[in-house]
Order: sequence, then C-alpha cells, then structure tokens
Amino acid sequence: MSDASPIEARGLVKRYGEIVAVDNVDLTVDRGDVFGYLGPNGAGKTTSLRMLLGLIRPTEGNALLFGRDPLVDGARALDGVAGFVEGPRFYPYLSGRRNLRLLGDLDGGVATARIDEVLDIVELRDRAKDRVGGYSHGMRQRLGIAASLLRDPKLLLLDEPTTGLDPGGMRDMRELVKRLASEGITILLSSHVLAEVEELCNRVAIIRKGRIIYEGRLD
Repeated sequence: MSDASPIEARGLVKRYGEIVAVDNVDLTVDRGDVFGYLGPNGAGKTTSLRMLLGLIRPTEGNALLFGRDPLVDGARALDGVAGFVEGPRFYPYLSGRRNLRLLGDLDGGVATARIDEVLDIVELRDRAKDRVGGYSHGMRQRLGIAASLLRDPKLLLLDEPTTGLDPGGMRDMRELVKRLASEGITILLSSHVLAEVEELCNRVAIIRKGRIIYEGRLD
C-alpha cells in the first residue's frame, strides 16, 4: 500500500448542462481519519463520492486513492478501498451468505472463513441463511458493510449509512463505524446529520450547494 493519503482530491467539478453539482471541491483524508462529509441533501455529497471512486468522470479536477487515479489506473486504484454509494444492493431472492459469496467470487474469490468473519462483525451470522428480501432496512445496510469488509479494506467510503434507520438501527450502525475505526480503517462518512458527524468524526468537510465551506478538525 502506498504511503500517499487515502484520499486526495483537487479541483473536482461536475456539471450537468448548466447545473453545477460539485464546484471546485478539494478534499484530503489522512490515514486513521473518520472523516465526515457533511451537508444537506442535494449538496453534492453523493456526486463527489462517485467521482472519488471513478464511477463518474469529473468535468474538471482529479481524485487519487492512495496515490492512484481510478480513471487512469482502473480497478488497481481500488485496491484496499471499499464501501457503498446510495445504499447497497443485493439479490433479494438469495440468502445473505449467498450474496456475499457471489460478490467475493466476482472480486477474485473469498474464503468461507472470511465470510463468516464479516457476518460476525456486523452481527448477521444468525440470519445469514435467510433471503435478503426478508431483511429489514438496517440489516441490509449492515450486509452492505459486510460486503465491503470482504476486501479487508484500508479505506471505507460510506454514503449516508444510517438514512432510513430507526433509532435502534442508527445506534447499531454508529457503534459499528466506531468499531471499524478502532481497528485502523480510514473512513469517509457522508451524512446530513450534524449529531452523527459530531459523535463519530475527527475531521470534517462541510459542503453547501456544491462548494466546500469548511474543511478541518471537528473541534
């Protein structure tokens, strides 16, 4: 793994016709950060994350993950990187375990022991044989975390992971994020909930109407 910062974005711009969704965004996420990307719905958070992961091409600027550009280096730039944008998606007619097995196979194969390990981490081992279509929203979010952890990531990008959860589900998800951070995983957490960022993050960037209005330590 490179000594470069997990995330270094400079001058990111995304235009859709006359609409500027992201306007000259700079971001630096250092190793060990739980970095909050805070802003109201529609501020440009998800579009930013899509550009960081190489899912869409910036109109201007570039983004590096551990020194690699997904648009130049392709899948190699995502080594050690995982997460989900706009919520995880699974085959509802398959079990949680089978979904994880398929994802692992698509990513080059994964040991059964690793699947068991990530199911234990997100506390879904006892529901692993059940069809995902019968999971609650919170369980599907946790299965999304499990899928991300299959890659043993050093950097985890999570887009609004507590959206739509009841208070108990929000508490469980936040405790899970804390536990992952304590294990040394760098986390970029997109959220529109100020209290969530205050509870979980050490650094924050605040985005409003596509522009960063503050980046720095939470205190």
